Amino acid sequence: MPKTFHEIPRVRPATPVLDRAAIPEQLRRLSEAELEELANELRQDLLYSVGRTGGHFGAGLGVIELTIALHYVYDTPDDRLVWDVGHQAYPHKILTGRREQMASLRQKDGLAAFPRRSESEYDTFGVGHSSTSISAALGMAIAARMQGKKRKSIAVIGDGALTAGMAFEALNHAPEVGADMLVVLNDNDMSISRNVGGMSNYLAKILSSRTYTSMREGSKKVLSRLPGAWEIARRTEEYAKGMLVPGTLFEELGWNYIGPIDGHDLPTLIATLRNMRDLSGPQFLHVVTKKGKGFAPAEVDPITWHAISKLEPVGGPVAPKKPSGPKYSNVFGQWLCDMAAADPRLTGITPAMKEGSDLVDFSERYPDRYFDVAIAEQHAVTLAAGMACEGAKPVVAIYSTFLQRAYDQLIHDVAVQNLDVLFAIDRAGLVGEDGPTHAGSFDLSYLRCIPGMLVMTPSDENEMRRMLTTGYHFEGPAAVRYPRGTGPNATIEPGLEPLDIGKGVIRRQGSKVALLVFGVQLAEALQVGEALDATVVDMRFVKPLDEALVRQLADSHELLVTVEENSVMGGAGSAVNEFLTREGLLQAILNLGLPDYYVEHAKPAEMLTECGLDAAGIEAAIRTRLTSLQQP
Repeated sequence: MPKTFHEIPRVRPATPVLDRAAIPEQLRRLSEAELEELANELRQDLLYSVGRTGGHFGAGLGVIELTIALHYVYDTPDDRLVWDVGHQAYPHKILTGRREQMASLRQKDGLAAFPRRSESEYDTFGVGHSSTSISAALGMAIAARMQGKKRKSIAVIGDGALTAGMAFEALNHAPEVGADMLVVLNDNDMSISRNVGGMSNYLAKILSSRTYTSMREGSKKVLSRLPGAWEIARRTEEYAKGMLVPGTLFEELGWNYIGPIDGHDLPTLIATLRNMRDLSGPQFLHVVTKKGKGFAPAEVDPITWHAISKLEPVGGPVAPKKPSGPKYSNVFGQWLCDMAAADPRLTGITPAMKEGSDLVDFSERYPDRYFDVAIAEQHAVTLAAGMACEGAKPVVAIYSTFLQRAYDQLIHDVAVQNLDVLFAIDRAGLVGEDGPTHAGSFDLSYLRCIPGMLVMTPSDENEMRRMLTTGYHFEGPAAVRYPRGTGPNATIEPGLEPLDIGKGVIRRQGSKVALLVFGVQLAEALQVGEALDATVVDMRFVKPLDEALVRQLADSHELLVTVEENSVMGGAGSAVNEFLTREGLLQAILNLGLPDYYVEHAKPAEMLTECGLDAAGIEAAIRTRLTSLQQP
């Protein structure tokens, strides 16, 4: 049985077995008797490494035994192992030659928070969003067959990720093409079955054994000669398995379902995987694990321990914490409750982001108006559209990077029908250590091109609250995009007053240069305004653009500078450019935003500096442009 730890070690633990398993080839040289101790050492080493860097935590603890078993049984990296989402991949990184680099995890120029093809040959598919693993592994299996190669393809997907439609699309397709692949369902919430124990482990061994499968194939040949006999036998087997195991759905889709088995029982895992490794056709193994396994606090509270921050060194100086106000997500959560109290038509929808988007209070106060659709972004948007058709006022709380997955629904089901749906878009812009898969770099670009869409960018917490009210009362689709973390701690007015749509505000009057700011870079822009005696404008609205204000600024300034934490290509600055061109207003203009490449993981401040979106970068870019304008 796995050991249970109660504290995160501050000193690197002794790991004599793990030291001999730096890569899977070395791992496969260990005896099976040594694997239990390897699991204990790997779990303790994971606690130590994540304690130093912070990062996703509980999911990795839950797949220690599964990770060992997969690399032990399969010939990785030649066999393709695909992890879904990637929250659980830290043990995989440790066992695939990156243990000594774990101290750089999620830091600038260090290891990525998720599997990444360019980082290691063992990372066969880059991930970050959920429910992609089965499709990717299926594509690999088909390609291997076309090339005449015998390598195996394995997808490891969690029960939460299995709620997304994409996963079921792949599950439906694989049997159609007769793919030789394995899907491992990591059920860490017992959401499918509780039938775990000695009997189910025993049945899994039997149902996956060569003896059983050879008897099954032999019986099929004999019974196929008798009219109706094989069909009767097949259904009898199916019903018998259905009474004992919960795999009927997967069997009906055409998968050979095995399980559920205890995902922390290494001997059973290894025996079952060995049995299934050489079976032909689509294979499905259901393992039940416990998120946070082996670390007592995480076992009790897996949500809180989903991820942790870096631990402060023992005895080190304690820096005083700067006072800060609520996070932008907290502002949204409070507004949602306030607006729900004022309007009984309001409903709140989230695709499995109740805690992240701060809908906890709303879900408790208004349970009949709260809808968590699980990891199903497309469904979330069209569900909102259906509600809006019948007079409800849905608010979809969703991360910018995840709204990308429901873009067709946003256009086809909401915008084309001009339905009243408000999108509260969290984590817009750069998000720090989670890197480019989680960054909200493109929402202004992909939203402002949609006809009838209201798009707003708050510069502080109070502006955000008022914009949410504005979007809620707007007749048609509306979006408020806001960043991760805290803002400038602006005073938040308690009312529910909307803004005048399409109106920006001059925050500082200067001369020669005008900074048109779309979003939270207003604070930096004001610093630059003081240094350059520049006009600073909080534009507020990307769509509709305050064209009268832009015209006024163009007539009275030599240089217009747009600032946004969005892709500079197609973003808010492009909207200003298009207006100036359309109106024939020849004007020197400088667009500042995210560059045309994926900004790698680092601390948010480091990322903004790299992109030239801190005060120093903005000022330097303007001075350079002014110098070029002065040259003949």
